[in-house]
Amino acid sequence: MIKILEGIVFIENKEHFLKKIKEISTGKNLTIQAFDADKLAGKEHLIFAIEKALDSFNKGTNIANDLAKEIMLYAAGTRQINRAIKIGVHDGWNNIANCGHREMIDLSAFDEITPGNVLQYSGSKNSALMDIFNITKDEIQASGAGRIPELVLERVALVDIMN
Repeated sequence: MIKILEGIVFIENKEHFLKKIKEISTGKNLTIQAFDADKLAGKEHLIFAIEKALDSFNKGTNIANDLAKEIMLYAAGTRQINRAIKIGVHDGWNNIANCGHREMIDLSAFDEITPGNVLQYSGSKNSALMDIFNITKDEIQASGAGRIPELVLERVALVDIMN
C-alpha cells in the first residue's frame, strides 16, 4: 500500500526533519520518503517512481541499499544519489509530499504539515522539472510544454537502463 501526505510545512532544520523520518520509519518498520512537491510532475510521477523502486527490489536489481533511497533515485530519474537529493526537502517553507509504503501506514506523526493539494502538476513547475530531468527546449518545442509530465515519466522509466 502506498500513502501520500501532501501539504505545506516549515522545516527549521532539514537534518532534524530527516532524522524524524528515519526514526519513525525504523520504529514502525515502514518506508517513508519526503520530497519537494514543486520538483515532482504530479501524483502519477511519484506513484510510478515508487512502483519502479519496489519492482527493482523484488527483482534484486536495486541500486540503493534501502527502499527510501531507491524511491528517491527513481523519482529523480537518476542512478546518482547526489543528483537525486535535489528533489528532497530543504530548510524553510516546503510544498512537501511524504510518501509511505507498507500494509499499515500512519503518517499522523507529521502533524506539522498543513494538508494541501501541492503535488499536482502545474506550469509553474516547468523550469525546475526541465532542469532536474534535463528536458531540452528542443524537446519542449517538439512535444509542447504540456507534455513535461510525460517526459518526466519517460526519464523515470529510463533509470532501469542507465549505466
